[in-house]
Amino acid sequence: MDTSTAASTSASSPISTSTSASASALRTVHEQFVTSLGTPSPSGVRRLVADSWSRCTACGVRPDGSRLPPLFRTSEELAAYRRGHPLAAVLHLLRELLGAGVADDGHLFAVGDADGTLLWVEGDSAALRRAERMHFVAGAVWSEAQAGTNAPGTALEVGQPVQIVAGEHYNSAVHDWSCAAAPVRDPGTGRLLGVVDLSGGPTIATPPALAAVRGAALLAEAELARALPVPPTPLGPDGWVPHASSAGCGAGVGLAALGRDCALLESAGRVHRLSPRHSEIVVALALEGRGVHGDRLAVDLSEREVPPSTLRAEMTRLRAVLGPALLGSRPYALLCPVRTDFGEVSALLAEGRVDEALACYRGPLLPRSEAPAVVEHRRALEQQLRGAVLGSDDAGLLRRWVNAAWGAEDSLAWLTLAHRLPGGSAQRAAAAARARGLDAASALQPQAGRHAAVLQRSRS
Repeated sequence: MDTSTAASTSASSPISTSTSASASALRTVHEQFVTSLGTPSPSGVRRLVADSWSRCTACGVRPDGSRLPPLFRTSEELAAYRRGHPLAAVLHLLRELLGAGVADDGHLFAVGDADGTLLWVEGDSAALRRAERMHFVAGAVWSEAQAGTNAPGTALEVGQPVQIVAGEHYNSAVHDWSCAAAPVRDPGTGRLLGVVDLSGGPTIATPPALAAVRGAALLAEAELARALPVPPTPLGPDGWVPHASSAGCGAGVGLAALGRDCALLESAGRVHRLSPRHSEIVVALALEGRGVHGDRLAVDLSEREVPPSTLRAEMTRLRAVLGPALLGSRPYALLCPVRTDFGEVSALLAEGRVDEALACYRGPLLPRSEAPAVVEHRRALEQQLRGAVLGSDDAGLLRRWVNAAWGAEDSLAWLTLAHRLPGGSAQRAAAAARARGLDAASALQPQAGRHAAVLQRSRS
């Protein structure tokens, strides 16, 4: 089973005594893990939780409650941002589904954006006061990189509904809470829009709570789909989505490969989810543009020698998926104009539209791919975008960068953000402290590790 499948399985499975230790046992496992600085990998917790704890350690999240999630939006900024957010259109529905009874049950209902910023937090007044003490409030950032393991942040990280129980939270300040959350996606593009969450006591650590957030997210997506010009059709058994459109290239080919290992390709009104290897091939062909011969394509796809027969067999399988009207040979090429999400980011940056470019950037290009052509373009695009963000005078852009997984450990970005914020403000102090913490952590690395980290930052 691959990592994504394992994460999905454990994320969406109900909590049970066989997969979740008692509260005291969980706290013991948590204490052992954090005191050992994250090694070895924790046992006695679900795979979902163990993986999340490891990510939190790598991001430098404090496990002892000494650093709470940051509040990076003023009330005025938050109000304007919420008005323009896509989930504002379904807030009434989410309130009906999840928010109606939470005040009576002593629970909280929350909606966050795709970066983990909480947009709305509502519910029982006493619970709201308790939550405020740990910064679980509108405007706070509850991504994993900022808040540690938690249902909203972890659901966004793995892209699946999750339930986090008491001591499974990485930050001990949250150990008295349990939560269940599910991501909400744009029904037209599949990109993450945000997350819905229920937080409270032990009753949230039950299958009905997980089912409630999962169902609410699905209904919200269905409501959003009603506003689309053509309602999306679910994937068929062969992975294709049929649409009423003419055959042939039509308006061209659409390729989405940012922040995902399996690219989505749209052609002639049909959408296909490609395998990781086919994703690498199509991205490489899109980057080449005019077509490429087999020997060059083999170099683009692997540092090791790829036998011509192996490549020909792979291309035959891909042609069976895409059809001969789209994939040509001698040389290998995509035979229709290709619109790519990574190309759109580059074009927006070239026009100086940094805000829009950052909004379109859903993560690194095929993040787990090791194909040389993909790796080279992935690094170049991230460096280009990072440079534009750091060179901007807009503190909001810098906030969005450091709140994302790929910018959470960027000490220069945190320091630049501090310089963009008002002098003497708590936000400036928090950003500067984060930059110092990252630099200190880097200084404690072994010499080889420090050199690797510097090299990685220079490439990002």
